[in-house]
Amino acid sequence: MKPPERFTTQRLTLRRPVLQDADAIFSAYAQDRAVTQYLTWRPHRTIEESRAFVEGRIADWETGTDFTWSILLDGVELIGGIALRVREFKADVGYVLARDHWGHGYAAEALDVVVKWALGQPAIHRVWAVCDIDNPSSARVMEKVGMTREGTLRRWVVHPQTGDSPRDCLCYSIIKERRSEPSSGANAASPRRSL
Repeated sequence: MKPPERFTTQRLTLRRPVLQDADAIFSAYAQDRAVTQYLTWRPHRTIEESRAFVEGRIADWETGTDFTWSILLDGVELIGGIALRVREFKADVGYVLARDHWGHGYAAEALDVVVKWALGQPAIHRVWAVCDIDNPSSARVMEKVGMTREGTLRRWVVHPQTGDSPRDCLCYSIIKERRSEPSSGANAASPRRSL
């Protein structure tokens, strides 16, 4: 299963990354320590690191399980990225946004379109994500698209800028409701997003 290479929202275009995105990624957010504080990778020190990053995301599309889109504001300015990783019946998401564009609802707008697409696929029943316990802004993004906090994953992931020890993360998800078994030959209820 492969998602569309492009999504369009009211203000954003999400599109499959191209190598030419490396310069914009490097200058917009990849070298920014504040942006990468709660990510699993360190800030890029050189444009070559950003190029290697983009090459990896391009190659991921070929595996058929990992998909990243560059987020463009008004179809022009690259302001971030969002990823969807499909594993059997579930998919996890992650996102990053340039600091100059925080607080405008862009991350939620991008996340919403990806989550809706994923839940629309018959094989995907759960979309989930995590954020560092000290990153309430990311938690709010997930809540805005209807994801529910499931709990805290203790010592879940290392965010290299905060130290070498695994950190606690909040886990959020949104699921399709189970189909009810028909009791009198009626069709089962359609799957819906849970709130």
